[in-house]
Amino acid sequence: MEAAEAGRRLDAFLAGRFGGISRMRLRQAVAEGDVTVNRVGRTAGWKLRAGDRVQVRLGDVGPTAMTPEDVPVPVLYEDADLAVVEKPAGMVAHPTAHWRAGTLVNALAHHFNREPGAPIIRPGLVHRLDRLTSGLMVVAKSDAVLSRLTVAFHEREVEKRYVALVHGEVPEETGVISAPIGRDADERPRWGVRAGGRHAETRFRVVERFSHATLLEMEPVTGRTNQLRIHAAHIGHPIVGDPEFGRDLAEQNAPLLPTPPARLFLHAAMLSFRHPTSDEGLTFSSPLPFALAEYLTTVREAAKA
Repeated sequence: MEAAEAGRRLDAFLAGRFGGISRMRLRQAVAEGDVTVNRVGRTAGWKLRAGDRVQVRLGDVGPTAMTPEDVPVPVLYEDADLAVVEKPAGMVAHPTAHWRAGTLVNALAHHFNREPGAPIIRPGLVHRLDRLTSGLMVVAKSDAVLSRLTVAFHEREVEKRYVALVHGEVPEETGVISAPIGRDADERPRWGVRAGGRHAETRFRVVERFSHATLLEMEPVTGRTNQLRIHAAHIGHPIVGDPEFGRDLAEQNAPLLPTPPARLFLHAAMLSFRHPTSDEGLTFSSPLPFALAEYLTTVREAAKA
């Protein structure tokens, strides 16, 4: 990096160097750890310094990255600036080299542009949910709104709460998990609690206890990749249905629980923020999807037996 570019945000630096690639794609690369500064993953707002070495790895997502697709997605709220949607489990948020179609962005590119002749609206993802996670997401309709919402997330002015069923009995009523999260390309899974990783903090509260599982409300104070899944496994209570994090612990406990649905028991149930244009306070809630609610009933009944 040249000395004249010192002090620039990482996302602005990338946009200047890769003008032929959409800002959304570059932000995705940053969020997924495919952009490093001096071999360390950084946020889009990271301020660069003279002499920093920026490495970028971009897979070819092909021409489908913004192709509109008529895929149904529940929209809870929508105005000229943004939309709040419920992403189903199994849906990828944004096209990648491995998921070229059927994503949330493809679905919203269709939903936002149903009026012929109207200006094209490109869905702007402010945050993401894992493919296996369901629940609430806010999506911007312009770069200006995307920028304001991104700042609000960065400044921790957005409140998010998740519902998770985890293996084992969590003894504390409430707690804070503070463990750094980083990426190591030579490890599997790549993301995990790593020495030298970025600060990551999660608050939790016990909602209900069962014989071999605990229902938690989880609040990510920071927003690291796979944070809730990694932190739950880190304290010895991996999320039910997680095929990647805390697998050994989950396999030991799995015979003690009814067979779960083929998905992760993690749902983004509450989202609260101030509207970036009107400053109106907005709060949204999403009930557990049927498969999770039904499984929770099964676990509850098995615990009483």
